[in-house]
Amino acid sequence: MQHGENLDRLEHMETMQTGPGTETSSASCLMLPRSSASLDPRGEVRTDKEWWVVAHGMAATGGGSGGIDGGGGGRRRSWVAYGRVVNHGVPEQVLRDMEAVCHEFFQMPAADKAEFYSEDKSKPNRLFSGTNYETLGERYWRDCLRLVYPLPSGDTKDWPHKPQRLREVVGNYTALARGLAMEILRLLCEGMGLRPDYFVGDISGGRVALDINSYPPCPDPSRTLGLPPHCDRDLITILLPGAVPGLEVAYRGDWIRVQPVPNSFVVNFGLQLEVVTNGTLKSVEHRAATNSAAPRLSVATFIVPVDDCVVGPAEEFVGEGNPPRYRTLRVGDFKRMHNVVNLGSSLNQITNLKNNQQKEI
Repeated sequence: MQHGENLDRLEHMETMQTGPGTETSSASCLMLPRSSASLDPRGEVRTDKEWWVVAHGMAATGGGSGGIDGGGGGRRRSWVAYGRVVNHGVPEQVLRDMEAVCHEFFQMPAADKAEFYSEDKSKPNRLFSGTNYETLGERYWRDCLRLVYPLPSGDTKDWPHKPQRLREVVGNYTALARGLAMEILRLLCEGMGLRPDYFVGDISGGRVALDINSYPPCPDPSRTLGLPPHCDRDLITILLPGAVPGLEVAYRGDWIRVQPVPNSFVVNFGLQLEVVTNGTLKSVEHRAATNSAAPRLSVATFIVPVDDCVVGPAEEFVGEGNPPRYRTLRVGDFKRMHNVVNLGSSLNQITNLKNNQQKEI
């Protein structure tokens, strides 16, 4: 079964310019969902009428043309992708307010932030340093304010009460970012032949988790990262990347630096989305680099399934010649199995990445 007949793509671009002096060969682009837009030189789709998602195909495999082929027939295309969203409908002032109040939080005196600091990973709302992954003692150059936005209540009473605007501004931003994520998931359903409400319910209804990341200038960026190589473990991530570069994605053994674009979001497909699509959509591995010149701020909004939600390949992506490639598991069990960074290699333990190689996109 072939899906997504109404999905437009720009396929088999022999060379896609990815940054000053660098190119990515044999790249592809996945565009959702219609045909009345054009690709600008930076790899974005812009239109006055709608916002669009463009996923840069990092390692397309298989063959065929038309829509995303997820089912039988022996043909299968995998999209290892990150997406940039423009014209998304979230007001620019909301983004500016969000960045301002987050900067204000991290710039508070240490004594004012101390009451929020905790190394207890069971606490849903806390300030901490390093990473949530188990890294055998390795430390990372990051401070993180993690906040949980409970569903359906959206209650923020347990969030920090300083700065004064934090609860209002971050709560408003979180609701809009979640709405954007759900609309992207709906469009993915449209393009891949899933029912429109496939991602409504427990698979997206556990909670919304925010990682508000502060990466201070690092005296020696060659000695540490802001975050280790990893794939997001949840369903989908909406990232407000900030103005300072630092996000890097893995591509064919290299690290590609993603250059920020004003008023845009970066979208990462999570591992649960990879499982549901039986590998048709691949979760892209990424990391956060450090720099010695300027502080960097980013905000990652994770759409988190309920721990008891059972996730496996959807029947639309399984067929003759395309058996299930993933086990069906409770989300909570999956996360317990997927919590260790294997130092010296990628988190996925699939490819060893050359740490010192970097390109730009």
